Amino acid sequence: MPIKVKNNLPAKMIMEQENIFMMDEVRANTQDIRPLEILVLNLMPLKEDTEVQLLRCLSNTPLQLKVTLLTTATYQGKNTSPSHLDEFYKTFDEVKEKKFDGMIITGAPVEKLDFEEVQYWDELVEIMEWSKSNVTSTLHICWGAQAALYYHFGVKKFEYDKKLFGNFWHRVIHRKIPFVRGFDDVFLAPHSRYTGISHEDVLKAYDDGLRVLCDSEKCGDVMLMSEDGSQFFVLCHLEYDRMTLDNEYKRDAAKGMDTQLPENYYEDDNPENKPLLKWRAHSDMMYSNWVNYYVYQETPYDINAIKKREKKSK
Repeated sequence: MPIKVKNNLPAKMIMEQENIFMMDEVRANTQDIRPLEILVLNLMPLKEDTEVQLLRCLSNTPLQLKVTLLTTATYQGKNTSPSHLDEFYKTFDEVKEKKFDGMIITGAPVEKLDFEEVQYWDELVEIMEWSKSNVTSTLHICWGAQAALYYHFGVKKFEYDKKLFGNFWHRVIHRKIPFVRGFDDVFLAPHSRYTGISHEDVLKAYDDGLRVLCDSEKCGDVMLMSEDGSQFFVLCHLEYDRMTLDNEYKRDAAKGMDTQLPENYYEDDNPENKPLLKWRAHSDMMYSNWVNYYVYQETPYDINAIKKREKKSK
């Protein structure tokens, strides 16, 4: 996929080293097509790592994408340099007058806090409400998915007895839904979280258009969507790199934390072995399906014509 980003974004150079086509601004401006405008609200502490992961995931359709990176104004983390944020990121005030074809809201390491205790919660609520009228389809990941399910549908979260950490099997429930087109009956996906969502609340939201696409014996409801395709909620981390869980495990172990070995990840459960990459194909399919069927096929050519979708009558 031709992805249009600033020419000096570090993630662009990494993508080019992986032989992933990244279109520069000069070439993009000479193509006689409208690029899809994708907004990424990056709430992760290691923002540059997340940029690489998401751009890699978005690189598998022939459509041209223009990616805008968004950060919160009410909280600035310590793991990304201010110069990187100043050069490559915008705040909500800078984009709220625009329309976007698609939006991604990432996870964040704030799971054990009540939603209202998160420092930037009010700002996130404003962004999520704005997305209903200014974005064709929004994809929420992990904590971002839990936050959006709580805000849009009243689905509560609960804390696990121990961290859900590793590669787990999932079952596809609705195979005919384009979001999971091409998926196997079961598939593996990484998780790294302390909280899950209430299935009872999910059932209560069925009349409001919430649908479960995939679930897991160990992880519960994992992929969900609004009936009109304007909102997707993915509680696993299909965007993760091969070594992401390894880095998390060894980081926490080095701190002396009582961290558990990620399940179904290392060969022979030996952290000295290089992890096998078991989820990339489904990651590529999910992101391509979202862009193709719920962004490109649904968004108007005149981006300013995007408007809030009306709920289907019962």
